[in-house]
Amino acid sequence: MRLTLVTDAWSPQVNGVVRTLERTVREIETLGHSVDVIHPGSFPSIPFPLYPEIRLALVCPGLGKRIDRSDHVHIATEGPLGLKARNYCMGKGRRFTTAYHTRFPEYLNNYLGVPPAWIYSYLRWFHRRSSRIMVSTGSLERELHSWGFRRMARWSRGVDFSLFRPGTEEEREPVALYVGRVSYEKNIEAFLKAPLPPGFRARVVGDGPALEELREKYPRVEFAGRLVGESLAREYRRASVFVFPSKTDTFGLVLLEALASGVPVAAYPVSGPIDVMEGAPGGAGALHEDLPTAIRQALGRGQSDECAAFASRYTWEKSTEQFLGNLVPRLGPRETDMRGLARRNDRKNWQLRRDNLMLAR
Repeated sequence: MRLTLVTDAWSPQVNGVVRTLERTVREIETLGHSVDVIHPGSFPSIPFPLYPEIRLALVCPGLGKRIDRSDHVHIATEGPLGLKARNYCMGKGRRFTTAYHTRFPEYLNNYLGVPPAWIYSYLRWFHRRSSRIMVSTGSLERELHSWGFRRMARWSRGVDFSLFRPGTEEEREPVALYVGRVSYEKNIEAFLKAPLPPGFRARVVGDGPALEELREKYPRVEFAGRLVGESLAREYRRASVFVFPSKTDTFGLVLLEALASGVPVAAYPVSGPIDVMEGAPGGAGALHEDLPTAIRQALGRGQSDECAAFASRYTWEKSTEQFLGNLVPRLGPRETDMRGLARRNDRKNWQLRRDNLMLAR
């Protein structure tokens, strides 16, 4: 199988979308399939004004040829590159799948005051001709359905158990940990302002546009910057509770990494945490409308073995199996027949016009 994956989000960006796509590509290639990733680094690009580290490819020479070489086309993002791929597939009558990874309506409303309904209108149009829209959770699917999205299919996530694993009691410290982008849409200040039990300290791992401002505003908080690999895994293992303050994430890979590391989760009962923690034992953490309450409850209930056992339900192998099952052939029987019918009708219409012209003469 040859897959073309089109995405506006790719390395060196560091976020859940990129990590999900990179791991999925790795799993697919392990199965013996070929994946051609079309990303902004393939073309001349410009920085996105709100996030300069995000590059936008506005001119994409050779895009169509690369799509034509594949058996399946998946468009992961709704940015300029994804739009060009969508329009190319539409023009050629080729089927494709898409995914809904990011809550752009809420983000743009927070940053620029753009009404969410305007952005949802564009996203609904973008995904309307997708054969399947992959979504990570049931609550997200229900929410998008209320906005008029159809033909959705589930694509969950996984965690790397060879890297993220429970630590020892000696490693554990009185640390409340946040891992993720340090940006305002993550609602990170709800965590930084939250009162912690005596002797506990707040620690933030990650980078982003708000890092320097928050570091200056909260001098008692430990900001470790961006960490990856074993350095990141050690941060999880030393924490006593993982705090996830975001109310706009569609899933939250870091939730799984914390649980796999034996760390209980404290979060709001919103889309993402609700879905990830569905069916979790009490020792895996707590969800509460008041974040400090969730932190206290998670610390009081937290059981390392329960956290890790629950996280074991999420594997990248299962996630990739879901992804592959959602793909559609670039041209299915119905599309092939319809294109053939359209060509025959075009020939008949041309012949009819030619005969009428001859009679008129």
